[in-house]
Amino acid sequence: MAEQEKEATLPSKENFSEWYNDMLQIAEIMDVRYPVKGSYVWYPFGFSIRRNVYDIIRGLLDKDHQETLFPLLIPENEFMKEAEHIKGFEEEVYWVLNGGTTPLDVKLALRPTSETAIYPMYRLWVRSHADLPLKLYQIVNTFRYETKHTRPLIRLREITSFKEAHTVHATWDEAASQVDEAIRLYIEFYRRLAIPVLPSKRPSWDKFPGADYTIAVDSLMPDGKTLQVGTAHHLGDNFAKTFDIKYEDIDGEQVYAHQTCYGVSERCIATLLSTHGDDKGLVLPPEIAPTQVVIIPIIFKEPEAVLNACNDVKAELEAAGVRVTIDDSDKRPGSKYYKWEMKGVPLRIEIGPRDLKNEAAMLARRDTGEKEQVPLASIKDEVLSRFEIIQVALLEKATAELNERIFDCSTVDDVKERVQDGIALVPWCGEEKCGLDLDEQAGAGILGIPTDMDEDGTYKCPICSKETRTRVYVARTY
Repeated sequence: MAEQEKEATLPSKENFSEWYNDMLQIAEIMDVRYPVKGSYVWYPFGFSIRRNVYDIIRGLLDKDHQETLFPLLIPENEFMKEAEHIKGFEEEVYWVLNGGTTPLDVKLALRPTSETAIYPMYRLWVRSHADLPLKLYQIVNTFRYETKHTRPLIRLREITSFKEAHTVHATWDEAASQVDEAIRLYIEFYRRLAIPVLPSKRPSWDKFPGADYTIAVDSLMPDGKTLQVGTAHHLGDNFAKTFDIKYEDIDGEQVYAHQTCYGVSERCIATLLSTHGDDKGLVLPPEIAPTQVVIIPIIFKEPEAVLNACNDVKAELEAAGVRVTIDDSDKRPGSKYYKWEMKGVPLRIEIGPRDLKNEAAMLARRDTGEKEQVPLASIKDEVLSRFEIIQVALLEKATAELNERIFDCSTVDDVKERVQDGIALVPWCGEEKCGLDLDEQAGAGILGIPTDMDEDGTYKCPICSKETRTRVYVARTY
């Protein structure tokens, strides 16, 4: 008898680093074997998850933004205009020096981000207050020469899926409102992924180069580190002055515009897979799953009747917009369960002769493993209602796990202990020196001041002992 093909299994998720790397390969998300450090290849299955995720953010943005596409190459003279901005990126830039064998007259940067590609065009496009606000976004690849340890979806040299929005406004306050709106949009985006995130205002030394201030959102990974999964930057009129972006106001005066930019990368997929996945593989929210339902025929007699029933269910669900696959391969049922559990399919329907006799089907949830028999006559409603239940359950579970790993701390020793397993909420006087000292002594970094939390108490800074009403998130980070 031929030896059965051995199924690859994942290590325990408690060993998160190993689990994460194996999951990307076994579940066919990304292939890490491309021969350029920090560049990886999307498998078709992984890319279909990416497409579903980015369709959500497109849908949220398209209500009042327009999608566009700017060039990858940025001339050195434009790239070098904004001194503070360039200082933040100068060690990470890839430069194109030759066209074929001919040296270029002007070096060309591969965009690490697109401010210096987009804003020379905004100078041409923005003329009057009637042109404002201008809200554009693009989803592109960006390049950064990362010298730290690279990791698929988390720290890359080629970011393949960078959504960056760039807006122009008449006033500083209008731009500030847009930053708040961007963060609201990100929170909604991650709610759709069933991921709770923490918004916070970054300290001055960690803001985007050239910005007035930065607000970011972070998620908590299974190993207790946080992952920055979205940023929004108030640029003031800094870039407008550099690139001469002016508009004529209602009094006929030429006025510098105020700008924002905000971005999300494929880190959103890293946190999606990491937060919900388990020792069996992926666990995907129904909206994201490439296959939402897999139907497994249980065939040991009456094969034609069973397959006909499976096809009828598939047709009914597809008519309701559900993405369905029938696995009628020759593999044994256990192998089929393993395959589709690894790929995170939210619901499995099993139909066999006994089920047909009862005019029913067996419904199994990926997130909990619960199985129940449901009537075939109401299968569409049963599936759609389970989708809603699964979405809520995933978000509630992830939120509870996050809340359990946020710790109130008052001393540096408290912080050092707690950041090994999560996030410390720590008093801070607001002085940069104390903030940097806290980072160094705790062996972790200040994320920022929570923007969704009203403080009503008085605390003492653990570094200088000054009284303060401000607390900050502190965590180990990727």
